Amino acid sequence: MEWDEALYTQLLEVSGGKERILHYWKSVQPDLREVDGGAIKDTVNRLHELKTAAYEDAVNQGQVVLRPGVLKLINSAFEQGLNLAIATTTSPVNIAALLRKAIGADWKDYFLTIGDGSTAPLKKPHPQVYLQVLESMKMNPKEALVFEDSGNGLKAATAAGLATVITPVSFTAHHDFKDAMRVIPDLSGISIAQLREWHQSYWASKK
Repeated sequence: MEWDEALYTQLLEVSGGKERILHYWKSVQPDLREVDGGAIKDTVNRLHELKTAAYEDAVNQGQVVLRPGVLKLINSAFEQGLNLAIATTTSPVNIAALLRKAIGADWKDYFLTIGDGSTAPLKKPHPQVYLQVLESMKMNPKEALVFEDSGNGLKAATAAGLATVITPVSFTAHHDFKDAMRVIPDLSGISIAQLREWHQSYWASKK
């Protein structure tokens, strides 16, 4: 199984690594059926484990890093006493690998709660992970601000009633972001004060 950039761009329409693998498998083998006590599920799980191991290795070698401005904004928000959370459909292992490398062994101390693919089986564009995180934080959606990079992520956040800043990547630049609060290339130079201003203006425009 080898995905080139064009194919991977298409497959990103499906959220969740395991779901993406299974979707592709069924697309090339439409008559695929589970007939051997979970053999398909086991194969998908094993492929995902291999992919996760390769991702961890890439992170550890510095080939995968946080996007521009992200770490500075995390530190700034944390220093100002803002409640931070993670709401993602990726696996806990992927989150830990990236943030442990970027922040350090105490990376979890920065986040009040973490929702991921293990806690929210209904993947984006379903809002389950966002609803779980909001409930855990005892937070009104209008008090929160979300950062996303894909159409499915935006749909999930919007369905949960959340204002969203979009920073597209090359794989998602063609997605529909009309419901976003802002669409910007990345978070370089973005301050907490600027985000507060955008957030206030966004909700004022909804009245």
